Order: sequence, then structure tokens, then C-alpha cells
Amino acid sequence: MRPSRLMLAALGALAALSVALVVWRPEDPGLLAWPWAALLLAAVVDLALTVPARGIAPEADLPPRGFAGHRAMLDLTLRGRRLPPKLWVRLTHDPGLEPAETAATELPKGATEAALRLPLALRDRGMQAVTRLRLMYPSRLGLFDILPGWPLDLKIQVLPDISPVLSGAIQAQMLPLLEGARVMNLKGEGSEFHQLRDFAPGMDPRSIDWKRSARVNDLVARETRVERNHQIILCLDTGHLMAERLAGLTRLDHAIHAALALCWASGLAGDNVGFYSFGARPRPLIPPRPGRAAFGPIQSACAELMPDEAETNHTLGLSVLNGKLKRRSLVVVFSDFVDSTSAELLVENLAVMQRQHVVLYVALRDPDLQGLIRPATSGMDDVAQAIAAARILQERQAVLDRLARLGILCLDAAPGQLTAALISRYIEIKAKEMI
Repeated sequence: MRPSRLMLAALGALAALSVALVVWRPEDPGLLAWPWAALLLAAVVDLALTVPARGIAPEADLPPRGFAGHRAMLDLTLRGRRLPPKLWVRLTHDPGLEPAETAATELPKGATEAALRLPLALRDRGMQAVTRLRLMYPSRLGLFDILPGWPLDLKIQVLPDISPVLSGAIQAQMLPLLEGARVMNLKGEGSEFHQLRDFAPGMDPRSIDWKRSARVNDLVARETRVERNHQIILCLDTGHLMAERLAGLTRLDHAIHAALALCWASGLAGDNVGFYSFGARPRPLIPPRPGRAAFGPIQSACAELMPDEAETNHTLGLSVLNGKLKRRSLVVVFSDFVDSTSAELLVENLAVMQRQHVVLYVALRDPDLQGLIRPATSGMDDVAQAIAAARILQERQAVLDRLARLGILCLDAAPGQLTAALISRYIEIKAKEMI
């Protein structure tokens, strides 16, 4: 319980009145007691009429698990002989949770039960806890703020986001590569024989099987599909640069979500998927296996992956991975750099790996930098920030252009577009038979 603004204003007014009475009526000190007595009486009556904190019994429930970047709803039920007509709710929680700002909740007069739903943004992976509930509501006359609190023991396990897998969005995006649905209309779109079919106008004349057509005295086309059983390696950088937050999540979390989506898509396409991560030191390689069988172990490894505080050792990490790969693979590297100087080792090691494998470098674009280029005002600070942001983007593009000249595929996408863009690039690589 604490004095409200109304109480503080009343105390200030009484203090000023007391000073005035002492100055103007020093011979009658008894007048000072009446205002203070009236305020004390009002405070006692206010507390007597206010809903007592011990008369409120809260019950809280939280889902056992949720996905990073999503929201979980905390269900709160308040019961009592009578509840205050207006209250605020506050939670004590781990840094990985972020409750939405809640406005005052209005309850019907004389209510004995209230059900509230409080959204919690899940920011970090791992076990997160809500440890205490606090309410705040005004007293009957508004002289006090009542601040009761209750301990809570609510925990939620925050997992990497696999909602695109569960919703079927990835499967819908992969439909062109499934069931041989893609006809060979473009050269190099597939080389694995699928079936024979009658030639129809609009089909590529190069797909005609002339020997079989001569036997049946009719045009017959060979329908092919993209080859399967390729080897995909998901390689995640866990250095300190990947701890930067974009759109509420770290770069590492965005990379994990996109990597899991690609793992599931590769399983649908019939490829084998392995997983590797490195920071200051390399971590063990999860050997490639069929995508659906690999999804569980890779998901478990990603759930325990946290950003390092040290700088990434690209030379050690990528050299170890290159030495462990005995078969030509598609290596998808999720990493980041600050400027062209810090990216030098990254470029050199990716160039070495590109000699034997297909390398796809995935970077996350910072939307805030794009906004700084065109400031709303023309102040000196805004102009300086715009010049610095433009310089950073220029160096970043220079590194990506250099990687492209070396034959390394690059994908630079915004956080909200990374998963869809990565799946599209994977489909393109499969269709062109680059692996």
C-alpha cells in the first residue's frame, strides 16, 4: 500500500494551509489539528471501505511450451467476496519473456470473479519462468494505491519456431518438387527419369523420346524430375555478432528457424541433412541422414544452442567442416559480419569450401539501417547517421558482390522473409541441379 497522487496532493495542500494558519493565526494553534484530523479520518474510512488484499485469491496458468518469436497467453483468474472495479496487473518474470503493456482492467461493480488473459512475448529460447504476480488498484476514496502480491511458479519451455512445419506452409511451397509435379519446360530442371507420357503442344520438344515414338508411331515425351538423395549441411555461426536482436529475436534465432524449415523441406524432397555449428570453437557434426529422420536431432541441438560471447573463428570452424565432408554437398552457412575487414576470413574460407561444394551464404538484413538512410529531419545528427548507415550498407553489398564473383550463392533477406526466401532458393538450386 502506498499513498496515491490524491493523498500526496491533499498532504501538500494541508501543509500549505498549516503554514498559512501559523502565519496569520499564531494565537490559535488548535486550528491546525482540525484539517489533519479530517484527513486521518478520511484515510481510516477509505481503508475500511476498500477491498482487502487478503480477500482476493488469484489462480494463474501458463502453457508448458511455446515457440520463440510468438506469444503465449497467461490465464489469470481472480476470485473474492468482492473485487475492485479497476485494477492493473504486473508480473515478475525472466528476461526471456516480455509482457505486453496492459491498460487498466474495468470490472463490473460487485464482481466476485474475473478472468484475464495476459499476452507474453517469447523472446529467448530455453526455460523461462514467471515468479510473481502483483496487482494495483485504488482504494475506495482514491487516497491509497493497494499493491498486493503473490508468488508464482509458472514455467514455459521456449522452443525454436517450427510453426511453418506444423501449418503445412513449407509443404505447400515444396509442391513443385513433390510427386514429379514439375514438367521439364526448362533445360536443366531435372535429369532423373520419372515416366513417359504423350507429347502435348507446349511441351519442350527436347523431351521427346524419338526411339519410343518410332515404336508406337506417336510422339512420346520423357518426363523427368529433380534428383534426390543429395547431401545438405546446415552450418550455423554462433559468435557474438549473432546475438544482435532484429525484429525482437536474435540473429541466431532467425537462423535456427530458417534452418529447421529448410531441414523439413529437404526431407520432403528426399535429401539427407546434417547439422554443424561453430563459434570460437567448432561443435560436433550431426551426420547427414534422411531429412525427416534428421529433423528431431537437429531440433534438439538447436534448442540448446546459445550465442557465444567471443568472436567467431571462421578459419577453424569452416576448415573442420570442410575436412569432415567426403561427398559433394550443399553447405548453407548462416553467419554475419560488421564490415569488409572483419569479413575477410569469412570470404577466404568460403572460397576454399566452394571448390568442392555448393555454398549458399545466408545473411540477415537489418531493417533499421534502411530507415536511417532517409531521415525524417535534416539535423546534423540525422545526416551523420544516414551517412554512416549508407557506408555500412555499401561495404556489406561489396562483400556480397565479392562472394558472388567467387561463385558463392548469397541470400540477403529481411528477418520476416528469410524462411520463405531460403526455401525458394533451395528449390531453385535443386531445379538447376547445381549440387
